[in-house]
Amino acid sequence: MSDEGHDDHADDTDHDADGYETPHREAFDHDPLGHARVRGGMTVGELVEQYGHAGIGAESVHGAADVLAEMWADDDCTVFVSLAGAMVPTGMRRIVADLIRDGYVDALVTTGANLTHDAIEAIGGKHHHGAERQEGKTLREHDEQLRDEEVDRIYNVYLPQEHFAAFEAHLREEVFPPLAERDGAVSIAELCAELGRANADVNDRDGIAEDPGVAAAAYEHDVPVYCPAVQDSVFGLQAWMYSQTSDLTLDALADMTPLTDQAFEADTAGCLLIGGGVPKNFTLQTMLVTPRAYDYAVQITMDPEATGGLSGATLEEARSWGKLERDAENASVYGDATVFLPLLVAAARERVEAE
Repeated sequence: MSDEGHDDHADDTDHDADGYETPHREAFDHDPLGHARVRGGMTVGELVEQYGHAGIGAESVHGAADVLAEMWADDDCTVFVSLAGAMVPTGMRRIVADLIRDGYVDALVTTGANLTHDAIEAIGGKHHHGAERQEGKTLREHDEQLRDEEVDRIYNVYLPQEHFAAFEAHLREEVFPPLAERDGAVSIAELCAELGRANADVNDRDGIAEDPGVAAAAYEHDVPVYCPAVQDSVFGLQAWMYSQTSDLTLDALADMTPLTDQAFEADTAGCLLIGGGVPKNFTLQTMLVTPRAYDYAVQITMDPEATGGLSGATLEEARSWGKLERDAENASVYGDATVFLPLLVAAARERVEAE
């Protein structure tokens, strides 16, 4: 029989018992969803593994845990972590500090606000459970009452203002004086390192029950902390005020060389992006001045991509800028980082540390 006029797709079609002809399919793969199963006593890793049977957000979490575990298992990978949003005051401080201590972070990019709240806890202050509103009061009345009582609110977290006064004294007495005695300007990374040293010293000297925190862990383990928008915080504001009556001078560009050197020298590179803003972009743009790009990337964000903002921008979009390799492993989780960061870290660490 002649092959003339033979349909190339004919071999891809099937007929069921009723004679239905299945169309040729390229976008579709036969990969049936399963159904997640849960039981008492499961580990976090086992739960996230079950997420892989499901779809929508569960599948995204499973994929992100896969990429994170692969990145951390790569002994040649230099890992950059960006930390934005109110992660320290809302209870994520110890998770980040432990990641640094346990060798999962090679460079941290964060906000002055997170460093401020980290130091407050290191020297004895505490954040408190609060409420975003009070019964019988409007939101405005609730926050006006908090203002009168000198309590600051971060959604449902409260911080009495006396802790800021203690933090400011800590900066003036323990952090800034050694920097002001140096010749020339200091980098923001050096400022962050000095903060970590002082936090650790005061925490130990005063017998503070709380962990010395993120900056202290970074200082003790030689992990650089970059804070590209330090001015946008009480930490930066106090540094500026101290500089008015001392020789303290900060060089905002000085960090660029060691940061890009670290990226340039990496055999492979990966990033964990927690939230968006300046830390996310500062971390991603580092690869624009190197001959390479990120090999792994995981982001947790609540922002939608349709706004065109950086915080919600997809990692696929970052690939168009040359910030990710063409074949990079990447995954995004859209949701509250206070929920998903512990979940992903626990699942990925469970897998890596079992190997």
